[in-house]
Amino acid sequence: MGRDFEESVRGSVKKSLSGIFRALIVAALVLVQFGLILYLTYRLRGYTIYIYSFLQVISIIIIIILINDDRNVSYKISWICIIAAFPITGHIMYLLWGNRRGRKRDKIVLEKLAKGFTYLSQDEEVMEEFKKEHGDLLRLTRYLQANNFPLYKNNNVEYYSMAEEAFEAIFKEIEKAKKFILLNFFIVGEGVLWRRMHKLLLSKVQEGVRVLFLYDDFGAMLRTSRHFRKELLNEGIEVRVFNPIHKYTDKLYMNYRSHQKIVVIDGNVGFTGGMNLADEYVNLVQRFGRWKDNAVKIKGDAVWGLTVTFLQMWEASEGSPNKVDYDIYRPTIKFPQSNVYCQVLSDGPANNPHNPIEDFYMQMMYCAKKVLYITTPYLIIEDDMRDALTTAASGGVDVRIITPYIPDKKNVKILTNYNYGSLLEGGVRIFEYKPGFIHAKTMLNEDSAIVGTMNMDYRSFHLHYECGVWICNKDVINTIKDDLLKTMDECYEVTLEEWHKRPFYIKIYEKVLNLFSTLM
Repeated sequence: MGRDFEESVRGSVKKSLSGIFRALIVAALVLVQFGLILYLTYRLRGYTIYIYSFLQVISIIIIIILINDDRNVSYKISWICIIAAFPITGHIMYLLWGNRRGRKRDKIVLEKLAKGFTYLSQDEEVMEEFKKEHGDLLRLTRYLQANNFPLYKNNNVEYYSMAEEAFEAIFKEIEKAKKFILLNFFIVGEGVLWRRMHKLLLSKVQEGVRVLFLYDDFGAMLRTSRHFRKELLNEGIEVRVFNPIHKYTDKLYMNYRSHQKIVVIDGNVGFTGGMNLADEYVNLVQRFGRWKDNAVKIKGDAVWGLTVTFLQMWEASEGSPNKVDYDIYRPTIKFPQSNVYCQVLSDGPANNPHNPIEDFYMQMMYCAKKVLYITTPYLIIEDDMRDALTTAASGGVDVRIITPYIPDKKNVKILTNYNYGSLLEGGVRIFEYKPGFIHAKTMLNEDSAIVGTMNMDYRSFHLHYECGVWICNKDVINTIKDDLLKTMDECYEVTLEEWHKRPFYIKIYEKVLNLFSTLM
């Protein structure tokens, strides 16, 4: 570790007063909408018979629309429950937030994504070589290819079991930058880690290196100062903010966030993983115990996939120019030959209901023959994914899932625990990371692995823009597997008997929470 990550350095989790104030204003606007709905309900109480008849008709129409909607089943059930529970307000809430008024914005994003995909092409020679070496995995890679994610070879992949190690590697690569640096994070928190990153970026700007910094508005709003973006722009750093929350208080589009984490240097080296740009991710501050994250560094042909993913979101972000010349961000070196195969995949709510990452996770589960290891901070899954996990376990696959012992969100933890039941009954083994909070997002079977930004919940699969790297190489897979096995040694294994002994009030509460799982 570098000197800035020594034990003597204390990190912080600072809150920005301006960010808190902006969040409160947005929350107030949403509450005003709720207030107006409740007031309307009160004013109309004298017309109960007419309203009841009208609502019966509207309920039938909305339910027919939802049943025939192509969106997620849990999403539809949640809205039907809300409408049933709140006969008047539920209908109004659906009209405000449940319809597809965000499709116009989705169309803009899809246009930006489509432009980026034109810069990606599949080398058929690579596919033929992969077919000879890994013919039984052709279905997986063909699926990703069909969704515009080419297969690359000639990669060198380094796996980092902790975010501290990943950021040290990121800093070393940034120091070598000659042309450009691309950075995309969900959470940005001012503190020790940010100060080190900021200082390094400024030095590179002074050397003439172009720095493009993209972050999510919600993820940075509470942890950065009021003039954070303006100050960076004045310093010569190009900045874009994804989806400012104040723009969409009247619709659920404000809930669509960019959860991606990407760092690319000169088009030759790229990083992705679960870590964000804040002190708790590198354990400079104790928050929910020891924080475990992971990441990968890629040096090779697949870096272009990360570059394109970054530029797609850069163009789709607020304040971005109309046109970006992708070609100026291409690799500047020729990579040595290797048989390390990678595919960069990405996803987001503009793709709903056809979400390639969720579908690919399912395919990896069904393709597992011996082992299936998963790490995720949240485990709130659909019936079909639950069936895929238990089917694999009942077929003799060693299925293990690692979740946090210390949660960052108590209600989400309750739902995560609720999902243990049917999985444990189906033969899946559940491990809780005893030292604290595991934020790593990993899926591994005996042939391949995914390291990325995706949690196993509705939010990641349907509401967030995510990214990751699928890796096929025995040496890399064994490295990741060894880390997961070591992590399990630090875990507490949950048993079905223990799960059944949950307090009665928790059993009731989790069933109520489950109605709103798509909103958490």
